[in-house]
Amino acid sequence: MSAVIRDLAWTVHRRSPQVAGVEPLPTTELAVLMHVLESPGVSVGEVSRHLGLRQSNTSAALRTLDERGLVAREPDAEDRRVTRLVPTERAQVEHEAIADAWAGPIAEARAALAPEHVAALDAAVGALQALDRRLRAQQAVPGADHPQR
Repeated sequence: MSAVIRDLAWTVHRRSPQVAGVEPLPTTELAVLMHVLESPGVSVGEVSRHLGLRQSNTSAALRTLDERGLVAREPDAEDRRVTRLVPTERAQVEHEAIADAWAGPIAEARAALAPEHVAALDAAVGALQALDRRLRAQQAVPGADHPQR
């Protein structure tokens, strides 16, 4: 089952940015951007801890995202020494384009499946959501299931 999920995730990941007309990002930059999209206002240190990255790797990824106009840095309202990261409008637009490009082919492929396969996928939604929550919880704990990068 793990191989099937891996292969499906890889197929979707590989084709989505190109289908949406968006230049793909390396994995680290994508992970940082996704965290900023999910948690606007997060600090650089919080991103590093959440993703289990060295701060220098996070900073390098943020430079690339900044150069592409996907992440903006804002000073913290209470502590000007802290920088908060927010997704730009361009990041939001590209994220939505990728989501649409991702969902469309999946919906089309799903519609062509046999009814018993559609029912099986529908029945698996709760389990897949639980798996996603578990993986996200593990990811939030530095070093939980992955080495420092």
